Amino acid sequence: MTALDTRPTVATPQQPAAYRWRWPALFVILAGSVMELLDATVTHIAGPTMRTELGGGTSLIQWLGAAYTLAMTAGLLTGGRLGDIVGRKRMFLIGVVGFTIGSLFCAVAVSPEAMIAARVVQGLFGAAMIPQGLGLMKEMFPPKELQAAFGLFGPVMGLSAIGGPILAGWLVSADLFGTGWRMIFLINLPIGVAAVLAAARFLPSSPPAGGVRLDLPGAALASLGTVLIVFPLVQGGEHGWPLWSFAMMAASAVTFACFVAYEKRRDRDPLIAPSLFRKPAFVSGLAVGAIYFAAFGGVLLVIGLYTQLGLGYSPLKAALTGVPSSLGMIVGMGIAQATQKYGRRVLLAGAVVMGTAVLALLVVAEPGVTPWQLAPALVFVGLGSGLIMGPYFTIVMAAVDPQETGSASGALTAIQQVGNALGLAVLGTVYFGTGSVEITLAVAAAMIAATFVVGLMLPGQGSTDTEFVH
Repeated sequence: MTALDTRPTVATPQQPAAYRWRWPALFVILAGSVMELLDATVTHIAGPTMRTELGGGTSLIQWLGAAYTLAMTAGLLTGGRLGDIVGRKRMFLIGVVGFTIGSLFCAVAVSPEAMIAARVVQGLFGAAMIPQGLGLMKEMFPPKELQAAFGLFGPVMGLSAIGGPILAGWLVSADLFGTGWRMIFLINLPIGVAAVLAAARFLPSSPPAGGVRLDLPGAALASLGTVLIVFPLVQGGEHGWPLWSFAMMAASAVTFACFVAYEKRRDRDPLIAPSLFRKPAFVSGLAVGAIYFAAFGGVLLVIGLYTQLGLGYSPLKAALTGVPSSLGMIVGMGIAQATQKYGRRVLLAGAVVMGTAVLALLVVAEPGVTPWQLAPALVFVGLGSGLIMGPYFTIVMAAVDPQETGSASGALTAIQQVGNALGLAVLGTVYFGTGSVEITLAVAAAMIAATFVVGLMLPGQGSTDTEFVH
């Protein structure tokens, strides 16, 4: 999920009043976002089948998602800045080409190691592609049309969230041309080629920004800190939680402390504006985001695993089982938009709804449970999630000064990916370590309760001038 600042900007010489090919170009950007979103979720459904064919331990299923999101996080911290330096159209093209090649590598992988490496390639190039959309749209659309352009993201992303798992389940079950799960990646090849051709034709070329430098040490520290916490959480359980796993987690805390100290001292082009660390609303917002995205991403993974490994559902049936949560999330985000004046109270209500629904899942998750029996609780899991997601970015960004917007948006986008990777690691490890979906869902409910508690530190209301969509 990507946070987008949609506050109108004043037209500049680089931003025409109305770029001629703006609407075809918008659909090119949307196609790239959809391709990235689909590949972020397909392994939740295809993971068990992929592990059966490729081999590897239970951690492979976790790494299929975690490797992608870790690479995405590392790349997002620099992808947007590279667009400023070398040009957004160029970086978008590089991202699409690399993402398509990474998809091909995934499709032909014959070992767990090759698959994980291919997912890293996908994540890195996805991070080069996705951040360019905001800048390109601000260049192409006059202020009066910009809000309408951003308004298309919500429905498209919502349909992708529903369609992605279903498409993955159908492709795995259909076994088209004997490709099995590999088709979930092969399908990206024609989409990627079409996106490259369309991007070359329709996206505007803008001059690179002068005098902007990459904060490579900051990016390296942030990426290292994330790897140091996620790797032991994924691998530690399989090795009996050896001493090195705890040493790595401790080193992660030290690394993140070094990152904050370094960013505060950096006086030019910092990865994150140092002033943001002095804003309690922003700091607490990062904490809320990390916990919530970990809980939500982890719950989606666990439901996909439980329905297939625990209940014996086919990939397609497991994917269809998850549809109610996606529908509930769309409804929840709609309610959140209609009630945005209540700010933090909507988010806290969402945490209560989502946490209660997860506990309801814990109760109904018994042998032989049917998709229809799971559906009511899943609807409210999604509904609560939408109520959290709807006001979250608006509340946090309301505390950010205009000159900090780009840095804050990048940080919130990165925390989404970090939280998702942590959720896959933590809840995946609990599920495989205990063999109990009940215990795993209880841990998820505790994480959502923590979201509520930390959410109390957010400001009471957020500005309604800024919207964020995925």
